[in-house]
Amino acid sequence: MPHKKQTKKELIIQAALELFALKGFYTTTIPDIASALKMSVGNMYNYFKSKDMLAKEIIKYISIYLGSKLQAINEEPITTKEKTKKIVQMYFETASNRPEMIDYFLRVYLSNREVFKDGCEGMACVSEFVTEVMIYFEEGVKSGELRDQDFFSAFGLFMGYLGGMVFLNGEKILPNELSFYIDDISENIYNALKK
Repeated sequence: MPHKKQTKKELIIQAALELFALKGFYTTTIPDIASALKMSVGNMYNYFKSKDMLAKEIIKYISIYLGSKLQAINEEPITTKEKTKKIVQMYFETASNRPEMIDYFLRVYLSNREVFKDGCEGMACVSEFVTEVMIYFEEGVKSGELRDQDFFSAFGLFMGYLGGMVFLNGEKILPNELSFYIDDISENIYNALKK
């Protein structure tokens, strides 16, 4: 029975994620999510007591998803330069194949911080992802490829490049698919961070 409840939770998270990314956090209601899943509103509340609670679970879900992808890259016996390219590729593939995840992060999580103030302070709800980015930087410094610098400066640079490109892609401004830019973006990031 616990497995069935977990599967239902994941279905709710996925439906909510898509609706929040599409319609926005404040315009999407619990009845909208319940309707998309063909379940009762009362049953929805058995899984999530409020829309804010659901919002926090979604950002944790995304962090775990992206964190596990990053962890797999971090564990590969390759150079930091190669890891940089694989991270850019993974992020762009996620933005192309699961755009609702990146949209949610950019348009809901970063834009509605008041929703995430209780229980998601700082990096608490994105710790799996942030931890793997820290490991990438630490190992890059240890290997002598990256220069030692403030984590947030490096993190901002890395995520700024990725988030900016995904945003431009989402706004239909880029003349090519995201995959076209993998080599240039990973080279730019690596050159900006290297020793």
